Amino acid sequence: MKAPLLPKATAKWLIENTALSFSQIADYCQLHTLEIEAIANDEVAKGIVPFDPLTSKQVTKEDIVACEKNPDRKLTLLESAALAQARKTKGGRYTPVSKRQDKPNAIAWLVKHHPDMTDAAIVRLLGTTKPTIKAIREKTHWNIKNIHSTNPVDLGMCRQTELDAVVAKIIPKPTSS
Repeated sequence: MKAPLLPKATAKWLIENTALSFSQIADYCQLHTLEIEAIANDEVAKGIVPFDPLTSKQVTKEDIVACEKNPDRKLTLLESAALAQARKTKGGRYTPVSKRQDKPNAIAWLVKHHPDMTDAAIVRLLGTTKPTIKAIREKTHWNIKNIHSTNPVDLGMCRQTELDAVVAKIIPKPTSS
C-alpha cells in the first residue's frame, strides 16, 4: 500500500482533527505507532504544518467517520491520490551532485544492453544530453577509460518500472501468422 502525500503532515492533521486511534493513523500514513505518538506529543514534526487529506482527496469523510466508530477498521487511501503520487513531473530531471559522475556509467550500460534505444529515450530516462550519449557510443568521451557499464537502476538514476517501460517500447512485439 502506498503512503499518502506528506505522511507526517497528514498524520498531524488526523491527530488534531479526528478521533482515530494511533494505530489507525500509523497504518494509513505508513509510519510506526511510536512515531505517531511522538507527533501527538510534539516531540517530532514540531514545525510541520498539518496537511488535510480530505481536500487533497486522499480519503473521504465517510471513511474517517466509519473508522472512528470501529477501531478495528483501517482507513483506505483513495486510488487517485496514489496515482498522483506516482505521477512524474514534467521538465528536466535533477540529479544530485554525488550521482552526476555515474551518468556516463548508466549511459554505457544502456548503450551496451539496449543498442536500439534512441538517444531521445536515454535523455528522457536519465536526464542527460545527446552529445554525451554520442560521445559514449563512439567511445570519444573525455573519461571513456574510467567508464564502467552499470545498470542505471542500481545507480539510482531511474526506477525499474521506468526502464522496463522504455525497453518495452523498443522491443518488437511478436506477430502471429
